[in-house]
Amino acid sequence: MSETDTAVPPATRLRAGTLGPNYFKLFGASTISNLGDGIGKLAYPWLASAVTRNPLLIALVVVVQRLPWLVFSLPAGVITDRMSRRTLMIRANAARFVVTLGVGFLVLSKQDVLPSPDALSSGTAPAIDDSVLYALILLATLLLGIAEVFYDNAAQTFMPAVVHSHDLERANGRLWSTEQVANEFVGPPLGSFLLAAAFALPFFVDAATFAVSAALVAFIPATVQRPKVCPVASDGSPPPSWTAELREGFGWLWRHPLLRPMAIILGLLNALGMMSGSILILFAQEVLDTSATEFALLSTGGAIGGVIGGWTASWISRKIGPGPSLWITLVGGGLGTAAMGLVSFWPIAWLFFVFYMIVAVLWNVITVSLRQTIIPDELLGRVNSVYRFFAWGMMPFGSIAGGAIVAIADISGSREFALRLPWFIAGGLHLVLFVFAAPKLTTAKIESARAAAIPAATDQSD
Repeated sequence: MSETDTAVPPATRLRAGTLGPNYFKLFGASTISNLGDGIGKLAYPWLASAVTRNPLLIALVVVVQRLPWLVFSLPAGVITDRMSRRTLMIRANAARFVVTLGVGFLVLSKQDVLPSPDALSSGTAPAIDDSVLYALILLATLLLGIAEVFYDNAAQTFMPAVVHSHDLERANGRLWSTEQVANEFVGPPLGSFLLAAAFALPFFVDAATFAVSAALVAFIPATVQRPKVCPVASDGSPPPSWTAELREGFGWLWRHPLLRPMAIILGLLNALGMMSGSILILFAQEVLDTSATEFALLSTGGAIGGVIGGWTASWISRKIGPGPSLWITLVGGGLGTAAMGLVSFWPIAWLFFVFYMIVAVLWNVITVSLRQTIIPDELLGRVNSVYRFFAWGMMPFGSIAGGAIVAIADISGSREFALRLPWFIAGGLHLVLFVFAAPKLTTAKIESARAAAIPAATDQSD
């Protein structure tokens, strides 16, 4: 295998201490698409709850949304390293635009039979029992999930091409906090307003955000990217197979003494999060008694927490070390999740959303910046995809477990207790996971991995 264009073009040379215009184009693209995601975060669950009240079927929508991370993340890594990451991001968001636009027209055709959003808030509105509509929701969710895998993997591997390695934590922190504002603070309330106007309107606006995001990425010059590895051998022999390239990325991560356990720990952490998250719409409607607007306001707590976490993550990491910072996510997330199961008043739940997102973003800023620093660029797409195979691939199992817990508990107990139970179980398992994870995620191990990789990264960037 040979590399082409091994000299970094002048347009891609980065200066430490400045984020630069290309970063802000990427920043804008991510922010606008996250605004659409925030709108969809309210619209899709409300649409699903209009079709069925069955907790397993509600959870299945979340399962299908996350299933592509289990199935497609590994081939997405090979594609990310083989082709222009910028082009891949544009195509993925263009695909999301087309699919979401189709959902908008589908919902518009069913506007007369769908119950009003406010009628769903009490949890007593009858489902319309439309199996065709439910199947189409699952199909659209699957397609959007596949596009998300390709976009997110490419976007995360693209960041080191627009930001100097010394500025990655700052760049990721700013990006994460602003994404949270768009995704959690602005998007859901806007979605609620649009939903009140017309059930289909949020989907059309969501589609438009993907189109704008793709256009912003297109404005980043094509020369602004790391040299990619071409699957062409210099001696004329056949190019390496996909299996060989996957094996190379998988083997690199599996042999790494820090990233391997970190990926598995995050996978278990995400599975526990989805155990309660998959039935959140029913919990909010039937236990917290929220309207569409109040459900949207719940997300603003996550936005505020995300901003706080994004702007303070680097500072916290420096003050107490990255190891203890990650421990905060495990312990704090567990205690917060268990306590959430006791809540009956949505403003109290809002406070827990603030806290939970602070510790979640703290984890993300530290670990994403670490991966961008220590993984060789020619392997970044594949290793990131393997990492996310573990980290996100376990989400479907947590989602279906959450729905199953509610369905089983609902048979022998009250509906309210059944909807609270996944929060208690997930919270307790967080603390069990901490006992396993703490010795593996120490500051000494993290700094050792970073120190070993920084010289190579500096050679590529300076």
